[in-house]
Amino acid sequence: MDTLQLFAAFSPILWLIFSLVILKLPAYKTCSATLVLTLALAVFGWWEMPLSTALLATLEGAALALWPIMIVIVAAVFTYNLAQKTGSMDVITKMLSSITTDKRLLVLIVAWGFGGFLEGVAGYGTAVAIPASILAAMGFQPMFAAIICLVANTVPTAFGAIGIPIITMAGVTGLPVETISYYTALQLSVFIILITFLLVILTAGFKGIRGVLGATLISGVAFALPQLYTAKYMGAELPCLIGSICSMLATIIWARIFHRDTAAPATDPIPASVKLKAWLPYMLVFGFIILCSNLFPLIKDTLGMVKTTVTIYGDSPFTFKWLATPGTLIILATYIGGRIQGESFGSITGVLWNTTKKLTNSAVTVVSIVALAKVMAYSGMINTIAVAVADTTASYFPLISPLLGALGTFVTGSDTSSNVLFGQLQMEVASRISIDQAWIVAASAAGATAGKMISPQSIAVATAATGLVGSEGRIMNRTLAVCAAYVLILGTLVYATIPYIKYFAV
Repeated sequence: MDTLQLFAAFSPILWLIFSLVILKLPAYKTCSATLVLTLALAVFGWWEMPLSTALLATLEGAALALWPIMIVIVAAVFTYNLAQKTGSMDVITKMLSSITTDKRLLVLIVAWGFGGFLEGVAGYGTAVAIPASILAAMGFQPMFAAIICLVANTVPTAFGAIGIPIITMAGVTGLPVETISYYTALQLSVFIILITFLLVILTAGFKGIRGVLGATLISGVAFALPQLYTAKYMGAELPCLIGSICSMLATIIWARIFHRDTAAPATDPIPASVKLKAWLPYMLVFGFIILCSNLFPLIKDTLGMVKTTVTIYGDSPFTFKWLATPGTLIILATYIGGRIQGESFGSITGVLWNTTKKLTNSAVTVVSIVALAKVMAYSGMINTIAVAVADTTASYFPLISPLLGALGTFVTGSDTSSNVLFGQLQMEVASRISIDQAWIVAASAAGATAGKMISPQSIAVATAATGLVGSEGRIMNRTLAVCAAYVLILGTLVYATIPYIKYFAV
């Protein structure tokens, strides 16, 4: 293969890394510039893609980016912003902080359980910013709060923001979302339990496991098993949400039973009605998504009939599902919850409008990166890279598959963007070396979760939430070793289990 051609195929990815990490350019600027570069290479480079075809590929990518990806991001952040406006988030925070004073248990409840819940319903930095600020307010050292929340916000991101990373991966690769969802959850199951122990060790050292071994184990198992079951039988939208809720409840119950002596002194009790109203929007989100999942095919299929199907690129139809999509369901649930909480329709709409405006640059980033991924895939640039990687690594590629996913998240700050960047490549290489494509694609999605803790964008969120702006380098130095071990273990696991995939098949 022509070395210059390979470099040209890699250049959009290399430029993203250089411009984000070294030049520290804003993501929306560099991603849009990279899209232009990708179009130029595809049209005028070795791949000779017709300009009209390239523009159609860009348009299809933009459509996928806006619906369902951006609508979910807007909806999730909208729900969180309304919770702040109504004061519900303050009530939720107070409820969590009154359970125990044991820092090990607080980390499992707030950083792991509640952080996982926020990742499941919102993502987009909320799962780091909110728990980190809560822990700092509880007396944790700000540096520790930032690091512990970054490490906790790894495994949950695979199914974050109502499953959008996995849903996007399925859209990019064309593989069944149910299969990718199940395989990703399966590969991460061990890590869910390992991460809970790591969080306790980071909090109090290896000796800190004493006294909370049961709570640590139950916190991991209560997350892993429900997530795996949900991923296999219900799709990608709810695994993180259900897993985090089960983990949080199990840890709280365990703390109430076996660690009652660590509870904080009673303060003014919060009325049950106030607690219910505070959680109501998230309860409605949970309920609506379950009702529209594969568990209730009649409802799902009925709502799915409200759709628009168009042909953008080639002969493949592109469908906009207007109601049977998580973004629409979240917005509807938030409106209903907000009205019950006493907010006017106009006030809620104002929060939605302000949220949308603030996410404009994010929309540019997401549209650009999804569009460039489509252009790279349709032009053959991804295939060029895949051939080179497959020829170099051959049957050992599964060992580095998670590393590519982590690299994508490190660069973009997003599991979704990483899946878009490397999903097609992973599938192409898997095909060339005759390994189950869904298994390798899932490995990339699983590996992407590791890159979250070292992503400059995630670290920036953590430092902003804890008042440590300027300390990003110190935090990255602490999380880098954890990330390296994470990717190494995951790659080994993915490679070693290949002969047994047939036993895991959906």
